[in-house]
Amino acid sequence: MPSVTLPLRALLQKARPAITRLALLPGTIRGRILFAFLVMSIITAALGGYASIGIKRAGVLVAKTFDESLMSINYARAAAADFSEMQAAFARRWSAPDPITQRKLDDEMADLEQTLSEDLSIAAERSQSSRAARAATKVQRAVDAWSEARQHLPAGVPPNRAWELLDPYASTVAQQIDLLINYTAGDGFTYRQSARQAVAVATHLDLAATGGALLISALVAWLLAQRITGPVAVASAIARRIADGKLDGVIPRGAPDELGALLAAMAVMRDNIRAMMEREVAQRRTAQVRLADALESSREGIVVVDAGHRVALANSQAADFFGCAPERMTPSDLAETAGSNQLAKTVLSFDRTSPPTFEIQLKDGRWLRISRSATQDGGFIIVYSDISMLKNQEAQLTSANLLLDAALDNMCQGLCLYDSEQRLKVVNRRFCQLFRLPPERIKPGITFRDVLELSVAAGNHLGKAVDELLSEELSLIRQPPANTRFQELSHDRVLAVARQPTADGGWVATYEDVTERRRAEERIVFMARHDALTGLPNRLLFAERIDQAISHIGRSGAGFAILSLDLDQFKQVNDTLGHPVGDELLRSVAERLISCVREVDTVSRLGGDEFAILQCDLERPEQASGLARRIVEVLSAPYDIEAQPVTISVSIGISVAPGDGASYDILLKNADVALYLAKADGRATWRFFEPEMDVRLQVRRALELDLRDALTNDEFEIFYQPLYDLSENRIIGFEALLRWHHPTRGVVSPGDFIALAEEIGLIIPLGEWVLRNACTEAISWPRHVKLAVNVSAVQFKSERLVKTVTDALTISGLPARRLELEITESVLLAHNVTTMDKLHELRNFGIGISMDDFGTGYSSLNYLRSFPFDKIKIDQSFVRMMSGKDGSLAIVRAMVALGNSLGIRTTAEGVETKEQLAWLRGVGCSEAQGYFFSPPVTAREIPHLLAKWNTLKRAAG
Repeated sequence: MPSVTLPLRALLQKARPAITRLALLPGTIRGRILFAFLVMSIITAALGGYASIGIKRAGVLVAKTFDESLMSINYARAAAADFSEMQAAFARRWSAPDPITQRKLDDEMADLEQTLSEDLSIAAERSQSSRAARAATKVQRAVDAWSEARQHLPAGVPPNRAWELLDPYASTVAQQIDLLINYTAGDGFTYRQSARQAVAVATHLDLAATGGALLISALVAWLLAQRITGPVAVASAIARRIADGKLDGVIPRGAPDELGALLAAMAVMRDNIRAMMEREVAQRRTAQVRLADALESSREGIVVVDAGHRVALANSQAADFFGCAPERMTPSDLAETAGSNQLAKTVLSFDRTSPPTFEIQLKDGRWLRISRSATQDGGFIIVYSDISMLKNQEAQLTSANLLLDAALDNMCQGLCLYDSEQRLKVVNRRFCQLFRLPPERIKPGITFRDVLELSVAAGNHLGKAVDELLSEELSLIRQPPANTRFQELSHDRVLAVARQPTADGGWVATYEDVTERRRAEERIVFMARHDALTGLPNRLLFAERIDQAISHIGRSGAGFAILSLDLDQFKQVNDTLGHPVGDELLRSVAERLISCVREVDTVSRLGGDEFAILQCDLERPEQASGLARRIVEVLSAPYDIEAQPVTISVSIGISVAPGDGASYDILLKNADVALYLAKADGRATWRFFEPEMDVRLQVRRALELDLRDALTNDEFEIFYQPLYDLSENRIIGFEALLRWHHPTRGVVSPGDFIALAEEIGLIIPLGEWVLRNACTEAISWPRHVKLAVNVSAVQFKSERLVKTVTDALTISGLPARRLELEITESVLLAHNVTTMDKLHELRNFGIGISMDDFGTGYSSLNYLRSFPFDKIKIDQSFVRMMSGKDGSLAIVRAMVALGNSLGIRTTAEGVETKEQLAWLRGVGCSEAQGYFFSPPVTAREIPHLLAKWNTLKRAAG
């Protein structure tokens, strides 16, 4: 233990003087100087730290503005694009013709809905405020509501009605997306302003703190000079007297510091003056060393220049800035360096007129802030601070501001930010473009009124003065924030304007050009209520006009009429000349109809070749009759379409309100009933609705229902009428004729139900049933007896016709040569490749092809040239009138001669007398058919009929 205590005690003894000096240091000059430099260093460090924090905060605000707000805006716009694609996919899905396409579009809408949800999530995540996040949530809810409404649309609802149901939801989505974008943009601008304010505050405080530091440094230097100069002067005078040998002077008592100690030492050791002077010199040298140490520990470069403009002191940090060794910091060395060193030139050129603080950049890229303060001896102290980091941060902030300005200038929306004094703070280039204003005139600082004056001068607000426009705009600004409003400018331009207040009492406004969107919406509304081909009102708008007319009846008592129109022979035009000609014909019909009515009337296209007219202010039914007569005359006039003459007619059904009904559905139904009977009366005419018409239509509908069940209930039977060969004097075939044994009506003639079967699509299974059963019964006939079966034009549209015929032959075993198919000219009206291919395919099987009712169509001679028929059947209307003077006999003779010249057999229908038979033999007709030989009989009676005619020898004629 004693061995440890003794070294510790010796160490304490050695350290005691140093501890004593350290305790006395605050009261000494050295302590004050050290304390002064410590205070200056702390102030400088605090100033640099505060500047770094402020710049870092501004950088964070700028990063939030650029990286998050702009990103949120972009994803919000991406969500808007996703929703537009969802609407387009839904529109295509609604008009998709097949389930596969509909499923693909459903999958596409599901993917778009997922993408939209992800875009909204990112937009909310990147947003800067809770209101923007809530806006993103509302957008998602609005999209979900639109999807829910779309999925629960009633089945069979028309596209126009579907859009009406979905439009409110789509509008809500668009509004919520615009609100999200506006919130995010406003947050971005708020953070940008905060960044600018932070930079401004940091800059001002930094300058103020720097000035304060300089003042404090000057004050410390002045106090130190005052504290040292007086005592030094007294000590110098005493020293001078002592040097002169005058040691009788009174030596004042000094302060308890180094000078006081010096004076005390001079009084105590005046006899040993040299020793005291040496001690004083030693003490001065010690003080200079300590001062040099303090200067060397500073991060700033410090150069002390005396009154003679010579470098009295410089630390190593200053030498580093000058690019030379510390020992070369002398006036002569600086003069040599000044030739190539700008900093040296600056030091040597300092005078009292030089600025106290400025900045300079060294060749190595570093930036220095140079501060100069004068000393009491006429010199000055120069402090060099390295501000390279601060400069870099300022450059980064400037770059961020430039990027933000670039983002604003490249926005698709115009933007303006006003303060509480209605002065413009921020504006982008797009705003000037939208309002066609000169950018050099729209500068921050001008008032809102100035902007409106420039806009009025640019012609954006025709008919409005600046005061009126300013009053309107300010009233809108003072109102609570609402949905986007639309501002109409001159030249038919429309802007969507959204305003949001700012915290300082100003507001931010965005402007978007929605002219094309507005026009597209107007076109969509027009298309939803008008026919795309003719531009006439469609069924939806026509129903609205009728509802208006019904309500008008109650106020004025005036009635109205509905004319239901159907074009006659339009299908033949489409089939023979093609759909483009048919479309052009419909447009021409629409123009003629418009020319027939008044402005108060409405012409509508309901679909296909169906038109309807609302004739308003009807005082008596004769007015509707007059309009119908005019329409029939005008539409029956020939058309010239694509250099081809076209002739059609029109049938019209008329219902009059309120007598024929008090609602759209009833009135239109009654007009359709009248139209149906007008067509049954021979077309090219008009009929008014009568109550008994509906009764007849109900009878027809009942017949239709019975006809659908007749095939299942086995109510049909095939009858056969013989075909008599005039050269061989025998029956060579039978034509199959269908009869319907109705349970209550009895036997129904084909003329009463075949057309109806073709209308409802029952003719195809019915025709197949006839083919199968007739072939099965014909197999038991003599081999020379053929079977003739009529084939409807509707059956020829079926893809399975050829297979049906061949299957019937295969199952029954009937040879193809014994089967003849009879077709009418309506089968060949389309004259398309498919029809001709089917005919040739049947002909190649060995089946005979006959043209029925020859001479009653439109272009029979062309048909005879286009296809090699085996037989033509002369219509019974010509045979019955052969004895008359209307030329029927000549026509029959010409038909027979034509057939003989082409190698085609001819069959005369409707033979009832011997005279008719004799005339037919005389003109050379091949076959005859009619009641003269036999009415249609059942299959059981055929053997008896064959025995009667084929064994009886008859003389020719």
